[in-house]
Amino acid sequence: MISGIVNADFEAIISLSICDSEGKIYTQDAIVDTGFNGWLSLPPDLIDRLNLKWKRRGRAILGDGSECVFNVYEAIVVWDGDYLTIPIDEADSEPLVGMSLMEGYQLTVQVFEEGSVEIRKVSTV
Repeated sequence: MISGIVNADFEAIISLSICDSEGKIYTQDAIVDTGFNGWLSLPPDLIDRLNLKWKRRGRAILGDGSECVFNVYEAIVVWDGDYLTIPIDEADSEPLVGMSLMEGYQLTVQVFEEGSVEIRKVSTV
């Protein structure tokens, strides 16, 4: 299970472990964003600090209907105890956890300041 907390801005926050290009693990808080269908977005300065490998360019339609072109990198994250190699979208925002990273999991949020955030693997048996 992955756990976190709701902050004063009513954002569901979890801590992620992200490996840099040399395998050193960094811990980073990220906002759970159910409106983001990608895996994980990180700001350019953090991508530079982690020295992530560039993979390709990506395109997205934003909530306001505008189109955005961005760089996509690759990183290893620790997700629920497993090491996953995932795409990282570059975005000028706080780090965001998207729905693709949470696929196969149940998200539960107590929507009040300091409420709990839980992401649990769904049993398919």
